[in-house]
Amino acid sequence: MKLFRLMISGFILVFLLNMQSGTLAADSPKTALQVTVDSIIALLKDKSLSSPEKKEVRREKIRALLNERFDFAEMAKRSLAKHWNDRTPQEQKEFVSIFSDLLQASYIGKIEKYTNEKVSYESEKIKGDGKYGVVETSIVTEKVDIPIEYKLLNNSGKWLVYDVTIEGVSFVNTYRSQYDETITRNSYAKLIEDMKTKLKEVKSSL
Repeated sequence: MKLFRLMISGFILVFLLNMQSGTLAADSPKTALQVTVDSIIALLKDKSLSSPEKKEVRREKIRALLNERFDFAEMAKRSLAKHWNDRTPQEQKEFVSIFSDLLQASYIGKIEKYTNEKVSYESEKIKGDGKYGVVETSIVTEKVDIPIEYKLLNNSGKWLVYDVTIEGVSFVNTYRSQYDETITRNSYAKLIEDMKTKLKEVKSSL
């Protein structure tokens, strides 16, 4: 659980780090991340959206930005892994929807707790004839620097995140292991039941 919480925190911080302003053209993985970060920070600092009655409006805008930068469908497919092809098209659609809602609902509260943490970009690599990108970063805190790697896919010129690795541990691999264990020991139906229950809990906490 400690590692999982660390992964969540790192995943959230990438959107909230006070970085130098980037160009609007997402022509590289690094630039793509910067554009999203700057946009979310602007929302968090927008005084017209800071009142309680504007909370949901701001959250919806943040969700829209998350959906623009993260390929939740690809993350969901990779997380379900070998069990993906066993699902019907309808089941796949339902899984992606629940997976996406759960991730966003889990993180939205943390996003609103931005406290000016800093990020250092170590390197940027583009592989597979421009199809895949990897951005190496470090979250700089008062006590420790946390290495975080972002993997992105080039989808018709748009860079989308499909995995995050924190201190050598892949976000997608962690979910894949958890989901596989639940399906193997119980059933796919049990996994969906657990995810829906968790989603309700997280939404109520917001």
